[in-house]
Amino acid sequence: DAAINRGNSGGPLLDSAGRVIGINSAIFSPTGTNAGVGFAIPSETILRILPEVIELGYYRHPYLGVRYAYGITPGLADALDLPVESGLLLVQMYNNSPLDRAGVRGAQREAVMGNRRVYLGGDILTAIDGAPITNVESLQLLLENNYRVGDTVSVTLLRNGEPFDLSIELGEEPR
Repeated sequence: DAAINRGNSGGPLLDSAGRVIGINSAIFSPTGTNAGVGFAIPSETILRILPEVIELGYYRHPYLGVRYAYGITPGLADALDLPVESGLLLVQMYNNSPLDRAGVRGAQREAVMGNRRVYLGGDILTAIDGAPITNVESLQLLLENNYRVGDTVSVTLLRNGEPFDLSIELGEEPR
């Protein structure tokens, strides 16, 4: 929580020793006053993205192209008879995305569980460069914090219970 008033976003956020630790960016104030929750962008994030923003005028987010996926939990793995208890069950990839071009498969069939439709038979993404992927958020955080557009990553997947790795070049997330 950063103390932010109208007009001072973009200013530095300092720690008690006077070191810059972020840039004030926004305040959420349900009342419209200066009371609320302030947000700041961490200085590590600024240092990572700033060179590209200066060069291009915007930041290119690294992208594999997952359009829709289920985060696998032990309960879901049991209910769907999946071979792993964590990872991403890929349902659909964006057309012409890095995963799509690499031949990664989305759902092959549809089933009904209770009153919900579920999509099955897609590849299961379990790791990027050996780092476990447990849900869409973990994938996004890993890519954003560790990679750039054009980097090549080793993607570990399961297809029909058999593990395999693909070397995939990260694309630029469409804007």
